[in-house]
Amino acid sequence: MKNVPKSQKHKLCPKCLALAFGIVWGIAILITGWIAMTGWGDNFVSVMSSLYTGYDATFVGGIVGGIWGFFVGAILGWAIGCVHNKIMSR
Repeated sequence: MKNVPKSQKHKLCPKCLALAFGIVWGIAILITGWIAMTGWGDNFVSVMSSLYTGYDATFVGGIVGGIWGFFVGAILGWAIGCVHNKIMSR
């Protein structure tokens, strides 16, 4: 990293972080919704369904929750990337 300018050393790509967070959170919500069909994680799904409209312990409900999770995770990842870059540029 000796050829990298000092202003670039600690920067994160907010778009890349948004995509990564979105994929991870979306898949986690999707799998949790499908696992809840067996009875495991019902409490988590019921709490999250109050935030994510259409999310339920069904096959389609898991997909809907996964889509919600992707968008929420992407927004959160982008925000974390922007805040990190702002703090590290000082």
